[in-house]
Amino acid sequence: MRRRTFLLGLPLALGGCASALERPYVARQDWALSVPLPAQDAPARKGRKVLLVRSMLAAPVLGDRGLLTLNPDGTMTTSFYERWAVPPAEGVGSSLTQFLAQSGLFSAVLAPGSLADADLALEPDLLALWAEPATGRAVASLSIVLLTASSLNPRVLLQASETATATLGGQGAEAEVHAELAALAAVFRKVEAALTPFAA
Repeated sequence: MRRRTFLLGLPLALGGCASALERPYVARQDWALSVPLPAQDAPARKGRKVLLVRSMLAAPVLGDRGLLTLNPDGTMTTSFYERWAVPPAEGVGSSLTQFLAQSGLFSAVLAPGSLADADLALEPDLLALWAEPATGRAVASLSIVLLTASSLNPRVLLQASETATATLGGQGAEAEVHAELAALAAVFRKVEAALTPFAA
């Protein structure tokens, strides 16, 4: 009797599995977090100082790789299927280092972990990187602390927060990614301008 009950229930169970298998598969899309560099092939070095860019930290909401959306009620939505190829802090930190190196502002720009001597050290934090469809824009924000690179008695030279926005050119993840990268590029230019007086 038990075997017959099991066999009678088997078609129903298989039918449930079949309906589950019929659901469309949605693949994850990984987006490159790479900010456009200044349009210079071989920039002239304008400053004499060597800058070390330390590892970037990120606000807790930016700890996940999923693209973020700020809703009109102030809540945040994280996309499961649309995400950055690397954690935001890692990607933005690497892009900022490359951006400052390409700008020619310093004689050299060092990445975290470099054993070379530096005159200055930059500590960047990622505060915002998300889309706001309700306002038709993307927002990026960084805070920076610039210090002398002395390990014995470092001195704070600059503390600043820089924010920029970019217009969403459409709907969907691709438009959001392009706008967020454009907002980041604008923030990087503001960081470059803030660091300029300390490069000589």
